[in-house]
Amino acid sequence: MARYLLRRVLQAIPLLFIISLLLFIIMQGTGDPLATLGGRQPTRAADRERLARQLGLDQPVLVQYVYWLIGNDWVLVDPETGRYGTRKGVLRGDFGESITRRQPVTTVVGERVGDTLLLTGTAEVIIIITSLALGMYSALRKYTLFDQVFTAISFVLYSFPVFLMAYVLIYIFSIGLRSAGLPYLPTSGIFDPTVGRTTGQVLWHLILPVTTISMITIAAYSRYIRSTMLEVINSDYIRTARSKGLSERRTVFVHAFKNAALPLVTLVGLDVPFLLAGAAVTETIFAWPGLGQLFIQQIERKDYPVLMGLLMMISLAVVVFQIVTDVVYTLLDPRIRYS
Repeated sequence: MARYLLRRVLQAIPLLFIISLLLFIIMQGTGDPLATLGGRQPTRAADRERLARQLGLDQPVLVQYVYWLIGNDWVLVDPETGRYGTRKGVLRGDFGESITRRQPVTTVVGERVGDTLLLTGTAEVIIIITSLALGMYSALRKYTLFDQVFTAISFVLYSFPVFLMAYVLIYIFSIGLRSAGLPYLPTSGIFDPTVGRTTGQVLWHLILPVTTISMITIAAYSRYIRSTMLEVINSDYIRTARSKGLSERRTVFVHAFKNAALPLVTLVGLDVPFLLAGAAVTETIFAWPGLGQLFIQQIERKDYPVLMGLLMMISLAVVVFQIVTDVVYTLLDPRIRYS
């Protein structure tokens, strides 16, 4: 196992370098970050030239990438003043400075990470627990009325776009309840400014965005679990376990569940890294101050350093969680061994 993990880590290093180079080139081709500096008024030519020189944007793309990667504190960036660069580079933990906010990228991103993990982490826990419960129950009660109704509802929910789901929930549980004079759910922000950021306020504001994220994914996951569970419980070794007199509970939860959960581990392992990116559409609709909303804002402003910081964080998370997924596989199925 140790040799396998070491090999995967060594394979991931050049992969991350290739990903970072491709992302850097793509980001450079999306527009000029100094055209407006995130505002509506165009930047003056003299100011633009000075800022381009200070930020290294007057250099070729590959040179900019090298500076971004290993830093430019050894490069003379302003011959007139004799000033050298101040960045240490990504390899030394410096992702640069936001062009629009003039703050370190780590500070800009760090301000949003907690709120994003609160939203998407809560949603993921609800998704996994609910999907397992509904999928397994539907498999064990196949072709019953519950199974048929649940199947129909799942297909309807899965066909909903995220933005439409959000607006339907807002219309029902905010506008509709408010019009009826009943307590209604808030539709924006993480707390009411007049009350402050209390636990109750945060939980109250979580309901609609978490429900929006969860419902569509639960519909997909539960159907997937149902199909894998049906395949497992009809296999020979499950019939053998029942013929030996094992209880139905032990047969289902000890023998069938572990094998049926293997495909789900793959799905969750692919989805979890993107929790760090935030739910961009949901966060924008509900004005949730997370990484998804930050990503949309910085794309509009062409703030390359922040965008690269976010994308590299996601890329690293994908690699790490794929390795974690492989390890979890060996725990669920002892037949799988990595050497």
